[in-house]
Amino acid sequence: MATTTQSSVAGSGFVKGLGLIDSTALVIGSMIGSGVFIVAADISRQVQSPGLLMMTWFMTAILTLIAALSYGELAAAMPRAGGQYVYLREALGPIWGFLYGWTLFLVIQTGTIAAVAVAFAKFSGIFFPWISASHYLAGSGKIGLTTQQLVAISVIVFLTLLNTRGIRTGAVVQTTFTVAKASALALLVLLGFIAGRNPQALASNFTGFWRNAGWNFDCVRLVGVAMVGALFSADAWNNITFTAGEVKNPRRNLPLSLGLGVTVVCVLYILANFSYLNVLTFDQIKNAAEDRVAAAAAARALGPGAVQWMAAAIMISTFGCANGLILAGARVYYAMAQDKLFFRRAATLDPVHHAPRFSLATQCVWAAILTLSGRYSDLLDYVIFAVLLFYILTIGGLFVLRRTRPGLERPYRAFGYPVLPAIYILSAAAIEILLLIYKPNYTWPGLIIVLLGVPVYFVWKSQAR
Repeated sequence: MATTTQSSVAGSGFVKGLGLIDSTALVIGSMIGSGVFIVAADISRQVQSPGLLMMTWFMTAILTLIAALSYGELAAAMPRAGGQYVYLREALGPIWGFLYGWTLFLVIQTGTIAAVAVAFAKFSGIFFPWISASHYLAGSGKIGLTTQQLVAISVIVFLTLLNTRGIRTGAVVQTTFTVAKASALALLVLLGFIAGRNPQALASNFTGFWRNAGWNFDCVRLVGVAMVGALFSADAWNNITFTAGEVKNPRRNLPLSLGLGVTVVCVLYILANFSYLNVLTFDQIKNAAEDRVAAAAAARALGPGAVQWMAAAIMISTFGCANGLILAGARVYYAMAQDKLFFRRAATLDPVHHAPRFSLATQCVWAAILTLSGRYSDLLDYVIFAVLLFYILTIGGLFVLRRTRPGLERPYRAFGYPVLPAIYILSAAAIEILLLIYKPNYTWPGLIIVLLGVPVYFVWKSQAR
């Protein structure tokens, strides 16, 4: 990776510092966090079937890849800082771009940063038992500060400060940790298929593989609701679009990095879950201590000492994931501020490092507050509903732009258009309806936050005038 010079500073003030490898690393690194190591337990408890567990992951992979290939067209046509915010603004109007940015800041990006940081702290408790959700430093219950929350907040603050040093610093950290985490996940897969192969688990899981799968609406409901965990684990692939203003040759590298990154991660996720089924019985997966399925599989394959090795690997993974999310999210608030729809100071870049410092700091404060708001699973449910809502709208915008702006330069056109994008919209809409019905506690508040952005939008507009 070549060192970036001042001559590569774009007209927007950003540095064109991300090549194809960096961009793909950002996709992979933002996607692989802690979910794949944890959520198989919760999914298994919901679907009660090894076959439905794997169906959940296959459906997640298919939908995520369709979305990424669809976004590739928008990214290549409009390679600007802010990514998805820009696509919604151009396709559906400024208010829709604002509602996305508003929700990204309040729920999607900051909520995911908080959840990943909490997961980092959760696994650090294996090495340092005093880091615990039950060890309070102040207060108690929901009004208090635990050592686990303190560690999570410290990670968010540290990575924010790191990213104020500019895109190259953030990219080097991202690429390094992406290689480390992908290697750790690949090693886990190999352990499951070779060293940890367990005849008892194979008999338990693959005899009656489709048990409890009724092949009726109830089956669809189970998989649709259970996909929350898998979708969360596979989310954040769109973060590379936020940094489009800093990508070299974006019309080529953005679609390529989306396709390559999502494919690699989805293959690893599917193989990882098959490896769990090779090592652990289905009951062991469902009842893994604190849902640490990967740690339980590693311990079964290599002995108790492997638990700490796996915990270290997951800490590396979540650290790199949080870095990617923090790096990318601030670019959206910068783009909103350029349109006078966010705090004015967010529209400025540091003159030395060309980093959106104020955006990074604002994101840091709110993400730190969210670490105090609930459990990991709560944040997970809270985030994914809003994420899917705007994915549906953005891919719908692809259809709108094909009609309203036929002359727009499109170096890459969405694979399978219009069939595959339409399938994604219908499937994601069905999942949203299921979540509203069966997981209302955190999905309805997420929808309300989106709607509250409407009056806020008009307040910002009036102030701008």
